Amino acid sequence: METKEFNFNGTQMNGFMMLFIHLVVLTAIIILCFWSIYFWSNIIGVALMILWFIMIAGYMQLEPNEARAMVFFGEYRGTFKDTGFFWVNPFYNKKKLSLRARNLNVEPIKVNDKVGNPILIGLVLVWRLNDTYKAMFEIDSQTMAEANTPIGTNINIGSGVAGRMNAFENFVKIQSDAALRQVAGQYAYDDNEEDTNQLTLRSGGNEINEQLEQRLNERLVMAGLEVVEARINYLAYAPEIAAVMLRRQQASAIIGAREKIVEGAVSMVHMALDKLKNDGVVDLDEEKKAAMVSNLLVVLCADEQAQPVVNTGTLYN
Repeated sequence: METKEFNFNGTQMNGFMMLFIHLVVLTAIIILCFWSIYFWSNIIGVALMILWFIMIAGYMQLEPNEARAMVFFGEYRGTFKDTGFFWVNPFYNKKKLSLRARNLNVEPIKVNDKVGNPILIGLVLVWRLNDTYKAMFEIDSQTMAEANTPIGTNINIGSGVAGRMNAFENFVKIQSDAALRQVAGQYAYDDNEEDTNQLTLRSGGNEINEQLEQRLNERLVMAGLEVVEARINYLAYAPEIAAVMLRRQQASAIIGAREKIVEGAVSMVHMALDKLKNDGVVDLDEEKKAAMVSNLLVVLCADEQAQPVVNTGTLYN
């Protein structure tokens, strides 16, 4: 994957060392204040005071999995990722970004599956930023962050790291909706209306999730974002057809159960006839076998318990 991000290689100093120099300059300013009777001391004091205030803007602190996009008067100069306390040129615009993983729970949306059934499907994903250049300059994250800032809030809050990351999260949410619709439209909800050998949303499991993750990464690569994991966490028929589909599933379950019962009953009847014949218990002709098979099937396949009937006559009366 092509990236335009590179490490910052400009001048940098240890923040504590620069803080010591800063204190030395402050001390010099105080000393010059007592020598204000001289014109040259006033000039030097004013210059040092201006330098002292400018130097304050050069300090920055980075924690693990944080980064700063360094911009010098509109020109990208690299990404600073070293952790600790540092001082750099105060004229750099140091845009702070978080490289930590984030969760996003996408609320269920209504889509049509492959056969046209309306379904509700939702997902949960883990994403993170992996290309600071694309994230800052390939998409309009700054404007999105300011647009999402509530009215009356300081604009610096909206354009800070929290505002930028919220803008990225909103971008991921919109693209995840589109990817979810694309993947859901390629497969049927279940195999009731499709070939049982085909992949479905209910039976797909890891394969569906892998395809969803792939589609998301294809959409987010332009923004320098990466989906670490994506999983479908909600799948159901839409309310308008849920009751009908439930009855269909119940009917399919009943038919499957009946087939199993009939299969077992036929096997038991066959075993009973063979056992009677092999043990010589009774010699049955075809008509008697048919009657016995009919009675056994009724007993074995009936939903209710069979009632015994005592025959006081012969087999034919």
